[in-house]
Order: sequence, then structure tokens, then C-alpha cells
Amino acid sequence: MSNSGFLIVITAPSGSGKTTIYRHILEKYTDFEYSVSYTTRRQRKDEIEGVDYFYINRKEFERMIERGEFIEWAIVHGELYGTENKQIVDCLKRNKICILSIDVQGAIRVMKEYPDAVTIFIEPPSLEELEKRLRKRGTESEEEMKIRLMNAQNELEYKSHFKYIVVNDIVEDTLKDVENIIAREKELRR
Repeated sequence: MSNSGFLIVITAPSGSGKTTIYRHILEKYTDFEYSVSYTTRRQRKDEIEGVDYFYINRKEFERMIERGEFIEWAIVHGELYGTENKQIVDCLKRNKICILSIDVQGAIRVMKEYPDAVTIFIEPPSLEELEKRLRKRGTESEEEMKIRLMNAQNELEYKSHFKYIVVNDIVEDTLKDVENIIAREKELRR
């Protein structure tokens, strides 16, 4: 167990495996807490309010922006997403490791506020494989699919800004790579 809390930011183009990775981490480690993001997008059938996201309407989201409650927020694929700063602060005060799973533009903003954050960019093995994964997921319309793939190309341009880059080709290998990163970062903070 680490002696003090710190922040881990996992980012990736949509469909690259962020959710699988952070869920695995939360199951494996007891000293982690997940910062649940807010969004205006519709809830998917397998998602749980307050676990996957806080689903709110655009008006409430804009009120939270006005009150300065988000450390970062962005328009992603036409919807608003934001990370509440209070969740991070409270987690770190409890000496927990706070994990964020957010889009690339949000991750870059968080890095400005938390320069000591451990940042992990999850890269798909190829854009063709990413498209296959998104299609298999079956949660996006054809128009949404095009937007996500175009955004993925742009997001890949930023991978060099992150401390670690992990290519998610075989899930088991990716999870082991992320576990090794966590072990290394915990050791550095002892």
C-alpha cells in the first residue's frame, strides 16, 4: 500500500479499452478510488448511474461549469463530459490513489493542475482494429462511428505528452503492463 495518495490518469481514443483497464484495477487494488465523471450523453443499457457516470442534463452541467466545480470539461463527440475536482481532492486527502478514465483533451488539462499525475495513454494496435472494436460494441450510430474514428486519429497525435504509452493489442498483456506501471509508481512514492 502506498504511503500517500496520488493521481493516475488513463486516457485513450474511444473504444481503446479505458473502461476494461480501470475496472480491472479497481477489482485488484483496494487502495484505489475511481473519480466518476459527469456527462450529458445518454446512459447505455449496461451502465450504472453514479458508477460509470453521473448523467445530467446540459443545463445542470453548465451550472456546474459556472460554479467552477470541474477541474476539466470538454465537448467530446458532441456531448459534455467533466471531472469534478472535489472527488479528486477528497480521494487524495484520504491517501487513496485516485484513478481517472477520461478523454485526451481532458487529460491534458488535468496534467496542468496535477503535474505529478501518472499519465497512461492506451493506444489501439491500429485504427482498423479500433473500428472493429467500436463496431463490435454496437453503441454508436454510423455518424457517431465516423466522428469517433476521426477524433481517434487526432487524439493519437497527443500520445507523446503522456508518461506511459501502452498498446492494447492483447487485453491480458495490457492489464499486466498497467499493473507493472502501478507497481513502479507505488514504489517511487514509498
